[in-house]
Amino acid sequence: MTQKVKRAFKYRFYPTGEQAEELSRTFDCARLVYNKALEERTAAWYGEQRRISYIQSSAALTEWKKTEELAFLTEVSSVPLQQALRHLQTAFANFFARRARYPRFKSKRKSRQSAEYTRSGFKWRDDMLTLAKMSAPLDIRWSRPLPEDAQPSTVTVSRDAAGRWFVSLLCEDTVTPAPATDHAVGVDAGITSLVTLSTGEKVTNPRHERRDRDRARLARAQRELSRKTKGSANREKARRKVARVHARIADRRRDFLHKLSTRLVRENQTVVIEDLTVRNLVKNHKLARAISDASWTELRTMLEYKCAWYGRELVVIDRFFPSSKLCGACGTVREELPLNVREWTCDCGTVHDRDVNAARNILAAGLAASACGDGVRPQREFSRTGRSSVKQETQRATAGLPRL
Repeated sequence: MTQKVKRAFKYRFYPTGEQAEELSRTFDCARLVYNKALEERTAAWYGEQRRISYIQSSAALTEWKKTEELAFLTEVSSVPLQQALRHLQTAFANFFARRARYPRFKSKRKSRQSAEYTRSGFKWRDDMLTLAKMSAPLDIRWSRPLPEDAQPSTVTVSRDAAGRWFVSLLCEDTVTPAPATDHAVGVDAGITSLVTLSTGEKVTNPRHERRDRDRARLARAQRELSRKTKGSANREKARRKVARVHARIADRRRDFLHKLSTRLVRENQTVVIEDLTVRNLVKNHKLARAISDASWTELRTMLEYKCAWYGRELVVIDRFFPSSKLCGACGTVREELPLNVREWTCDCGTVHDRDVNAARNILAAGLAASACGDGVRPQREFSRTGRSSVKQETQRATAGLPRL
């Protein structure tokens, strides 16, 4: 059964000098409005224990434009400025719901440079996009077609650290579920092998950042950057060169993960993964660089939305499930299993490949959770993660002792 989904289509474009200047001003104004509204909200809360709503912030924006100091805000489109206030409202809603930390100020150099336009802020006609305050359409490179008769509801323009310009069009698309299959797979994430499947297959980690050519190019670019005078034009050129190397690495990594996640979703009806806390894992300074390069969180995000789109089931098992130390033959849990031990023998005589055994145990626990709605043995009232042991939309299997 087909379903309608909101889908963003991202393209690269090449602005004229006038368009680039207009967009740069818009980025700066949107960031200023966000930071100023955040400052006022913070002062009101800590000074008067008073909350400021989006409507009050919007009214304040109107007043800011009337002042001599901030009159330049009228020179750019008002739509991205209003969207910046909406994003701040969402950030506070997530904070008060304990889904996120307190909103932080945006930095000119470190924060993403972007501006969001709603339907009133752009014109879409004959597959040409013209933004507010601009006389000519954007020169977009249509690398793939939009859905037939697509009408973008939101347009986001951004510029990355390498100076590349992108436009993202949010459209309604029709997604057809993939043909049903009876295959299921458990996925164990790693570093030497990016993922190990319960079928015994190991997908080698490309280690994009560690490739000799890229690492040498990056090191050379960073050395050149360190020699430049701060604030000089040559330093900006050197910074762009470093950013281009990082962008190349990130693009290749994202492309590989898209292909891997698409393959897993296409071939399997059920995909079972672990709930890894990457934030804690990267505290190991010996492995932090390799873990970051593996990008397990991005792989999970791709699996989540692709499974939802194409009618697949994604099961996430508890992070404390002893997948590596559990013998899949007899159910014995080994007390210790150091990371350097890649193969071990159980007391029952079964020889295990550490990663393959973990993937098979992950699959067994996930199938048990999918069938029963929870773990395979009684659990405490609350798990160590602070969540109750219940079946959720993205299902979580708590630690159990399944046998293969």
